[in-house]
Amino acid sequence: MPDFAVILPAAGSSTRFGGQRSKLLEELGGKAVVLHSLEAFHRRADVKRIIVAAGGGIAGHLPAWPQLTVCEGGTCRAGSVRNALQHVPKDIEWVAVHDAARPLVSGELIDRTLAAAVAHGAAAPAVGMVQTIRRAQGPLPGASGGVVPRDGLWAMQTPQIMRRAALADAFERCPIPLDQVTDDVQLLELAGQRVWLVAGEESNIKITTPGDMAVAGAFWDSTQ
Repeated sequence: MPDFAVILPAAGSSTRFGGQRSKLLEELGGKAVVLHSLEAFHRRADVKRIIVAAGGGIAGHLPAWPQLTVCEGGTCRAGSVRNALQHVPKDIEWVAVHDAARPLVSGELIDRTLAAAVAHGAAAPAVGMVQTIRRAQGPLPGASGGVVPRDGLWAMQTPQIMRRAALADAFERCPIPLDQVTDDVQLLELAGQRVWLVAGEESNIKITTPGDMAVAGAFWDSTQ
């Protein structure tokens, strides 16, 4: 498998977490969430550069690793990824974009996604939808618009891995505002590139609300 760079967008406002403190600085197993996410890649010999697009005071909590670069975050997630992409060396072909708020990503999931990306050009992990999905005109309360069949629906995770040049080209050609881009492989699809999905992991939870910290803590405890 080839060497690659990693981008961690970490400039969100943590509004759904409460907004008083960045969720990335919350402790999981005695360590900040963002440090778990960083270390999952730092321990790998095939990761040659890590770029964190930081905001909300995150930069001051990051380690001084030689291969770690910190840049300014954007006004939206895709903007942060675009800023970080400028710091990926041109001689690194592959780039992984990983949510800084997914602290429990496993080495096996990274391996699986990287292998699929190299084989197919771009790949991302996903998990099947288990809850019943309904349409409705929000915000609630409101009338139900009917059930959406779950067959063929997948909830996306990260890391999402693609060629650096392909992602840069997709940003240049993006036909919609960046604040409407919800994940990184969407950019590639908008540019006409096919994306391969691989099996994600339930433990690869994204911290969004305080309740997610409790779930992540349970997953963490089960591995110790």
